[in-house]
Amino acid sequence: MSYSIHPSAIIDEGALIGEGSRIWHFVHVCGGAQIGKDVSLGQNVFIGNKVFIGNSCKIQNNVSVYDNVTLEEGVFCGPSMVFTNVYNPRALIKRKSEYRDTLVKRGATLGANCTVVCGLTIGEFAFIGAGAVVTRDVPAYALMAGVPAKQIGWMSEFGEQLELPLEGHSQAVCQHTGDCYVLRGQTLTKQTRPL
Repeated sequence: MSYSIHPSAIIDEGALIGEGSRIWHFVHVCGGAQIGKDVSLGQNVFIGNKVFIGNSCKIQNNVSVYDNVTLEEGVFCGPSMVFTNVYNPRALIKRKSEYRDTLVKRGATLGANCTVVCGLTIGEFAFIGAGAVVTRDVPAYALMAGVPAKQIGWMSEFGEQLELPLEGHSQAVCQHTGDCYVLRGQTLTKQTRPL
């Protein structure tokens, strides 16, 4: 076995788990799940059947990743954050055929106790603040906070807030890495060369 698993964890037959992944206490991974390399699943994590988790993701304690959720490489899921997969659930109505896809793109952070309503896309390196409730798609690098979540700024790939307006034409440099970011309208991009 090329990954580590705590004796209390349950891994159903058929689950694919990448090399170097770490699976901690009381985790349950369903048989259809696909988990990449160097993934960390914290205590009491549940991974559904129709779930894809990319390399180097960190899923902290008490997170359930339900069917139809895809996490690209390097996604951070903070403690007790919540995914959903049915928009209008009822206990008395079967809605498994109505699951909505949720995509969390590379490098995004989902803060502790936040909620991501199903059917959305969270952009690359977006940062969802603790306790936020995300009800709409989130642009790459956006900093979101509140209930419902609203954009309050922009974040660098390093994870520090950039001094930029929410929209317009501007630029900023990450103080930690020297990476350059350019805002055009409501879209932020990282430049491959200095400004």
